[in-house]
Amino acid sequence: MTRKRVVVTGMGALTPIGNDVDTFWNALKAGENGIRPMERLDIDEYPTKVTGELQGFDITEFIEAKEARKMDRFVHYSLVASMEAVKDAGLDVKSNAERTGVWIGSGIGGVETIEKQAKIYFERGHRRVSPFFIPMMIPNMASGQVSIYTGAKGPNNCSVTACASGTNAIGEALRVIERGDADVMIAGGAEAPITNLAFAGFCANKAMSTNHDPNTASRPFDEGRDGFVMGEGAGILVLEEYDHAIARGAKIYAEVSGYGLTADAYHITAPDPDGDGGARAMAMAIQDANIEPTAVQYINAHGTSTPMNDVLETKAIHTVFGEHVAKLAVNSTKSMIGHLLGGAGGVEAIATIKSLQEQTVHPTIHLEQPSEGCNLDYVREGSRAWDVEYAVSNSLGFGGHNASLVFKRYQEA
Repeated sequence: MTRKRVVVTGMGALTPIGNDVDTFWNALKAGENGIRPMERLDIDEYPTKVTGELQGFDITEFIEAKEARKMDRFVHYSLVASMEAVKDAGLDVKSNAERTGVWIGSGIGGVETIEKQAKIYFERGHRRVSPFFIPMMIPNMASGQVSIYTGAKGPNNCSVTACASGTNAIGEALRVIERGDADVMIAGGAEAPITNLAFAGFCANKAMSTNHDPNTASRPFDEGRDGFVMGEGAGILVLEEYDHAIARGAKIYAEVSGYGLTADAYHITAPDPDGDGGARAMAMAIQDANIEPTAVQYINAHGTSTPMNDVLETKAIHTVFGEHVAKLAVNSTKSMIGHLLGGAGGVEAIATIKSLQEQTVHPTIHLEQPSEGCNLDYVREGSRAWDVEYAVSNSLGFGGHNASLVFKRYQEA
């Protein structure tokens, strides 16, 4: 069976540096910092003092307040980014409802709802727990609510693979279209993890930065990095079978040409010390795209600003690309927005696609002195015009989950 081509025809984003794709991308190119002193939680309670929080977001500008109260914050983000992506694609979902699906990943789902309802239960008893508790907190409800609001009746699923969730969701949606089960998929990732419970957990396992300076806390690949900075938001793509997109005259941003996923089988939080899993995910995605590693010009790295990830991801890139690393531009979107966990893959896919479209790669900010073992071209000096035909986007998650996507520049014949 001939594999179907899949293209990106719509995008939607909610990030700490912009609540739509254009604002987000322009801020990335300008090297704007979205890391700020924490506002949502008690800043004095935690060793981590900075976050990447959304600014100026109000869900009631998009849906009724009564309905919003029945959803966790991560679903709000999923809905709004999906609405933008569908509108951007010029898509009439209901005209092809049964051939339009949704696949949205989230690493931890409705943790804010769990926290609030647990408090109610312990203080006031089981009769006071909300009847909406379960449908608010389960991670698949992002996909469920997006299907309800858009009318998409096709394949509907959810990836829960920690920080790889958004990338896995896009990759699995790609497979749905390739095998002919849908013409269109609304896919990506969303996360709303800035809650007391989630924050306490990440502080307890010492994964987050304790640097209180917003201008240096998230500094991937830098010798002074000491952990990631938590962010929030969503990144959603409209994936479409190529002939279907052409037939309706859709604008095309890029082609999704490869997907790879692997497991480290090593540790619940630490990556494989040889970067083996990440290397195999990249190699698998490149093979799936039917290209050689030398065809790739740009990598949007997972680049978390943690001591282990940045060195081991760099090692994995060397393993896959060999001498070709000298010709690669590598950057980390997280330097500006922090780590969106399950939402990271979707947002970083958008950054990758915009790089292909505009032939520009954004900088890795706050990188003053690359640490030992971090020896790639991390685009330190500011945005750069860059000839990009193929780009790779990486996501690596707790549990040893590794996922990579290959995007190809689209040019009309």
